[in-house]
Amino acid sequence: MSEVNQLEAWLALEREVKARIEAGSGVGVARPEQVAGKSGLEMLQAVLSGEIPAAPISKTLDFDLIEVERGRVVFQGTPGPAHLNPMGGIHGGWYATLLDSALGCAVNTMLPPGTAYTTAELSVNLVRAIGSKAPRVRAEGKIIHCGRQLATAEARLYGPDGTVYAHGTTTCLVFELK
Repeated sequence: MSEVNQLEAWLALEREVKARIEAGSGVGVARPEQVAGKSGLEMLQAVLSGEIPAAPISKTLDFDLIEVERGRVVFQGTPGPAHLNPMGGIHGGWYATLLDSALGCAVNTMLPPGTAYTTAELSVNLVRAIGSKAPRVRAEGKIIHCGRQLATAEARLYGPDGTVYAHGTTTCLVFELK
């Protein structure tokens, strides 16, 4: 698929997801009864369907959960003027937050009901500046290992032409909710 066609496909999916979220629960924090009894995968699927709200940070930093399946998630973001550092480039924290979201949610897809996670370690490598050539980027997170106490995942941040802008890994602590 050409870069132009790829970007058009990304934008079409983004519009579809945003419309479902806006028509559903919007952006906010899920109430305990909305997530009770749901696995991590079911929770993320409920976000995509508009059943439970998308995380507020998605609106703040202009990125959205776009795809979710067991062991894999994709977030799509729009790097823009609000994310610039003092030198005029996209701030490294924007890259890191997008990757951290993909990494953590990849872990979450593996967790049973009553279980949660928190990031214990995050490693991010910025390999190329995101320029005007990339009006959208995707962070694709994939599980490496998920045990009872620790989980690891890896992610790449890339543009519609396949250019990799950053990559990262995480180690998450897995624990039971009480």
